[in-house]
Amino acid sequence: MSAESKDKAGFLGRLFKMRHAEEAFWEQKPDAVEEAKPAPVAPPVSETAAPEAEIAAPPEPALVPPVAVEEPTAPVVESIVESAPEPTPVALTPPPEPVPVAVEPPVAPLAPEPKQSWWARLRQGLARSSSSIAQGVADIFTKKKLSADMLEDLEDVLVRADLGVAAATRIAALVGKGRYDKQIAPEDVRAILAEEVERVLAPVARPLEIDAGKKPFVILVVGVNGSGKTTTIGKLCAKFSAEGKTLMLAAGDTFRAAAIEQLKIWGGRTHVPVIARDPGADAAGIAFDAIKAAQEQNVDVLMMDTAGRLQNRAELMAELEKIVRVMKKVDAEAPHAVLLVLDATVGQNALSQVEIFGKTAGVTGLVMTKLDGTARGGILVAIADKFQLPVHFIGVGEQADDLEPFAARDFARAIAGFEHENA
Repeated sequence: MSAESKDKAGFLGRLFKMRHAEEAFWEQKPDAVEEAKPAPVAPPVSETAAPEAEIAAPPEPALVPPVAVEEPTAPVVESIVESAPEPTPVALTPPPEPVPVAVEPPVAPLAPEPKQSWWARLRQGLARSSSSIAQGVADIFTKKKLSADMLEDLEDVLVRADLGVAAATRIAALVGKGRYDKQIAPEDVRAILAEEVERVLAPVARPLEIDAGKKPFVILVVGVNGSGKTTTIGKLCAKFSAEGKTLMLAAGDTFRAAAIEQLKIWGGRTHVPVIARDPGADAAGIAFDAIKAAQEQNVDVLMMDTAGRLQNRAELMAELEKIVRVMKKVDAEAPHAVLLVLDATVGQNALSQVEIFGKTAGVTGLVMTKLDGTARGGILVAIADKFQLPVHFIGVGEQADDLEPFAARDFARAIAGFEHENA
């Protein structure tokens, strides 16, 4: 037998002897001991029970009287919850009676402000030009005796306002006549200015006359980009319609789709038919169709819009010549009037526009717009001085009635800074 088998047999023998001794011990106990043995008390429950093999034989118990174990009594827990109070009945009160509200009578709408007179609008429109001139005159002639240097300064002020060198020289000479080494008030200088401007403009201030014997009376409207041609046609359309004339419009600005739509809007406002084609169409062809349609419908006035073109673009000016030639094929006298629309804000450039458009299209009259947007309103004096072309209308705003026939006296006194029409 091997050593390992011997050890195992010895261990089992010893374990058997221990078990046999334990059983013999309990068999030999007397009954008195059994009776005196206390009731077993359950051991406390341990989270981890000891293994059975490690429990040793218990020692012989001592003879002690049994211990009475009192039953635990439940602790008395005092209630800390207070009893809820009895709900107090709420008295229902009726809603308050409505307080009568005093109804005030409706307030009458404010009456519209009265429309300003043409003089007031002209004076306001030319304020930038007149303020520039009046300030310059006041700076030169306040409490000083007249001298040649002061007259030169006056010429500079007038040239900056675009009255032109010729007009500025004449006005300075009139101011200096018989007044050297004497004081002259700024008001007297402005009075001389107004008189000279009126003298230059009076011959060119002529209304646009519509010959009733020519039906349709054809008006061709020309000018550079942005001068206000389409808007001017719309304003004239409103004026002629108010006078009882029958009209027709021709949308000859085929380069701008917006111009065609704009003219249609003006025609819709005044119930005037518009002859138009798609953008890019031949403007001369539109002119031909428009005159034919106007003749068939026996209208009084036909106004034709044209595309804006710079006066130095030879190919565009040639196209304008073509429009005029085609018009004459339908009516040898057409166009009966060629209106050049000038933008006052361009200043001296307006002089070259008058010259080139006059040679190309045979300009018969002028319309000056946007005088309210510049301090160079004096350009109208320079144009009249050089070309003596009729000035039919001037514009000082965007409304239809802000375009009025040109009056030389009103313009002269407004640009000289007079506050009142008859001052």
